[in-house]
Amino acid sequence: MQDFDRKSHWETIYKTKELKNVSWFQPTPETSLSFFEQFELPKTARIIDVGGGDSLLVDHLLDRGFKDITVLDISAEAIDRAKQRLGDKAKHVSWIVSDITKFQPTETYDFWHDRAVFHFLTEDNEISTYVETAQKAIKQDGVLVIGTFSEQGPTKCSGIEIKQYSETSMTETFKTNFEKVDCVTVDHTTPSGSVQNFVFCSFKKK
Repeated sequence: MQDFDRKSHWETIYKTKELKNVSWFQPTPETSLSFFEQFELPKTARIIDVGGGDSLLVDHLLDRGFKDITVLDISAEAIDRAKQRLGDKAKHVSWIVSDITKFQPTETYDFWHDRAVFHFLTEDNEISTYVETAQKAIKQDGVLVIGTFSEQGPTKCSGIEIKQYSETSMTETFKTNFEKVDCVTVDHTTPSGSVQNFVFCSFKKK
């Protein structure tokens, strides 16, 4: 993995594949949205979607009246696509192009959402960096929601090996600074018809 250029890989993906053809495409991200409902976030809550790319979660959050949304992604191409899709609405979103392992947050958030970024970090140092960044970036009593491939899910995505998680291993990874609230497993059906099993866990910052 030392010679792997993660940014170039994802820029190429977003330059060559349409949104509806990528494996992670969801017209309505129901599982993610259910966590926003579960925690009854006020519309003024400061939200960051890590690895949001050009996914449609931001559209749904804007439609629901959330007013302080940040989308972070390693791919500038993905963020440009999201901005073009949203049109005038894009100005109501803060956009950050960054590898999450190099992200230096300058503000704190009430809600950190990550669907399928964390499981791409397979090296211990990158995992610990992510945990430390989340700890710094999430407010006291703030919420952390992470979705990864489960132990029954794929071992690769977009040609890259991933790290599978269970409720137990996810909880163990974040236990120092976060208290688990809930974990659920869900099946995601890709545009090609294959099924991917995810585990989603929510935590409160201690």
